[in-house]
Amino acid sequence: MAEPVRTSNSPDENVGKELPHGKDRVWETAAVRDYVSRLSEEHKMLVALKTHLYGGAWEPMLDDLRNRLAGKPYIFKLAHRIQDDIERIEDMRKFEAEHKVDLAEYVDDGM
Repeated sequence: MAEPVRTSNSPDENVGKELPHGKDRVWETAAVRDYVSRLSEEHKMLVALKTHLYGGAWEPMLDDLRNRLAGKPYIFKLAHRIQDDIERIEDMRKFEAEHKVDLAEYVDDGM
């Protein structure tokens, strides 16, 4: 697959969006492309769950996981180890904030 090429220095409102005639994305930075390419299947599942079950927000998912650890009521029962998922989410949330992106726009969740 050919890499997208930015032809100007002006901001592009289509960064991270699907292009009309294909599934290639205009990547905002090499850092985003590299980060997404290194995500494990567990990371990708968390991004998909964030999108489909938690309205695109990390906080409700983290609350659920922490509530489950504390024996409190929670919304969704994840199959993966809770502490590992919390660490993955915190890492991805930090990356999203630093790069001002939503990983869900870059990860094919298969749903």
